[in-house]
Amino acid sequence: MKAITILQPWATLIAIGEKKYETRGWATKHRGPLAIHAGKKVDRNACELEPFKSTLAKHGYTANNLPTGAVVAVAELKECFEVKRDVLGGMVLLESETRKTHFNIFDNEFHFGWYDSGRFAWELADVRHLPDPIPAKGQQGIWNWEGDKYGL
Repeated sequence: MKAITILQPWATLIAIGEKKYETRGWATKHRGPLAIHAGKKVDRNACELEPFKSTLAKHGYTANNLPTGAVVAVAELKECFEVKRDVLGGMVLLESETRKTHFNIFDNEFHFGWYDSGRFAWELADVRHLPDPIPAKGQQGIWNWEGDKYGL
């Protein structure tokens, strides 16, 4: 199974269903299952800012209890969109070869990603939060993880 390492709190925001897009500076052609691996670092400053703090708290998390160095969820990578910002209209426009979508810059989703024009938003769907994170060593980029060993 393919996997991606994401810093905390962003990995957990995906796992708990509060973050639908992972933003990156590069596109991917991969579609299908993707393990969400929480890296070893926690951005403690981000955890204290809104809407991070209240969103995490709603699910029982703080900077002190976020899992690290483990796969925390499995999702389906549905699409890779290029980010187009419409600052005057207050919208983030996402465009792929086959679809267009958008959301308001006041949505939490905007605060949970880096939506500068020219970046990419990976659409994640059917996220399954793993109640017991599975320890794993992360890597940069998309990497192979032995999720089948765990029945995932």
